[in-house]
Amino acid sequence: MRADFDVCLEEEVFINDAGKRDAARARTRDFLAACRSAHPQVRTELMEPQLVWATEPVSDLGDARRTLASLRREIGARAAARGLALMASGTHPLALWSRVRPREQAARGRVLRDLQMVGSRTIVCGLSVGVGVPDGVSRVDLMNRMQPYLALLLALSTSSPFWQAQRTGLLGYRLAASRELPRSGLPPLFRDDSDYARYLDMVVGSGAIDDPRHVWWVICPSPSGPGLDLRIADSCTRLDDALAVAALYRCLVRRLAHDPALHRDLTGASQAIAAENCWRAQRYGIHGSFVCEATRAARPVATVLAETLALVAEDARALGCEAELDLARWIIARGTSADRQLALFTEAQGRGLPPREALAEVVDWLTAETVGANPTRH
Repeated sequence: MRADFDVCLEEEVFINDAGKRDAARARTRDFLAACRSAHPQVRTELMEPQLVWATEPVSDLGDARRTLASLRREIGARAAARGLALMASGTHPLALWSRVRPREQAARGRVLRDLQMVGSRTIVCGLSVGVGVPDGVSRVDLMNRMQPYLALLLALSTSSPFWQAQRTGLLGYRLAASRELPRSGLPPLFRDDSDYARYLDMVVGSGAIDDPRHVWWVICPSPSGPGLDLRIADSCTRLDDALAVAALYRCLVRRLAHDPALHRDLTGASQAIAAENCWRAQRYGIHGSFVCEATRAARPVATVLAETLALVAEDARALGCEAELDLARWIIARGTSADRQLALFTEAQGRGLPPREALAEVVDWLTAETVGANPTRH
């Protein structure tokens, strides 16, 4: 990750058996080998029916759009030729974690031996956004001061209303499942860079973990460069939504870097409020409200978004991502992936379909939207 607010997007997606609509439990090894050979951006994930791809760091989000659209389309076609399908969502509507196998790699085997059932249950996919931080700006300070905005970024990305073939009642269940992992959720409010470095030195030096990448907080300094990585977002079914989240996060990083007084004096109460708002984003998505520390009142997500967009308007102009940032308003207008999934499920049940068949229709929409078979805006 280069500095000066370059941005990199990394998308995790599920690999399905196209006929069964369930997570694939065969034919993935050769498929993934072919994908990696043709597309160096593709990597495997901890569990067998998952893969991940990423853009290079870019200054123009239009380049990221073209890269991701091409990967979704081309790898989707490779999958279809093998009776498989790709699906971008935070959780899988039909998959049962007990029937999903881990990928056979030695390093990941060590991770799963440490995590035990908690690791096997983490059948989730997220969107990661890395933004380069200029020299002289503390990534730890930015990580602290970004926490009041994390709930908004989560709400805009919600795509995980189902878990274990059941409706959860939440729009963003992925974060609830991920919180079973150690070193997950909101990071502590570290005093400074040295305080954070001391933490890493202790957990790695003691053997508690063998790789800084096994710190899974929802926002964290990149372990491989001068970036600050956002990990709170669900995997976005619509590419527009991924770009909107990336643009908003990128603009917020720039705003906080240029205004060191913004959210400078966060306290334990501030972090507790940020955690409460993250829960409200999980539960209600864009339809809820967030607790405001300044006014001691709850404000609708749409209002919070409008105020945040006004805050970063100059940053969007400077970074040339006004069009992508404007897509966040479209999410409020037409709903998130979770909203669409629930609408499809409810409509299918209204036609008398049993739950599993109704969920299969949800999977069909997720697959078509992921690879671009559907128009983006509907």
